[in-house]
Amino acid sequence: MTTRRPFPLAKVYGLLETGPVILLTTAHKERRNVMTLSWHLMMEFEPPLVGCIVSDRNYSFSLLKAAKSCVINIPTVELAEKVVRCGNTTGARTDKFKRFGLTPLPAQKVAAPLIGECYASLECRVADTRMVAKYGLFVLEVVQAWIDPGVKDPRTLHHRGHGRFMVGGKTIRLRSRMK
Repeated sequence: MTTRRPFPLAKVYGLLETGPVILLTTAHKERRNVMTLSWHLMMEFEPPLVGCIVSDRNYSFSLLKAAKSCVINIPTVELAEKVVRCGNTTGARTDKFKRFGLTPLPAQKVAAPLIGECYASLECRVADTRMVAKYGLFVLEVVQAWIDPGVKDPRTLHHRGHGRFMVGGKTIRLRSRMK
């Protein structure tokens, strides 16, 4: 057996990180925002349900709560600097689309825009808010999905904590009984 040592509880999230860092776009009335987010999880296959943790301290929280919809935009490593800069800037006083050179594209089923530079965008409606007050957990139903067919093997960003990221790499295929 290998030697083990204690690991800081405050860093556990870096071990369990569930998926790629996303850019969550929200819009309500004249306000819109882009939020960098890594705390999310798939909850159901069909209809696709995604859980996203959005703190009430984030500007996007009130927009998401009011609009009851958003877009999950999935960037690749080429956008890494912009993703981090978006995450380090509040949208309350800054138009992040303009400041970071992101292209808003109209969504088909929700008010929030897609981000043109992202390889995939998932239009979502809020499906369940029962855990928002206690945990900031919004359950979102994906109602329209978009993907750039030119991106064959997207190299996504995965947050490891404290400014460290892992880049998604080679895809392997193993036998599965999944449909």
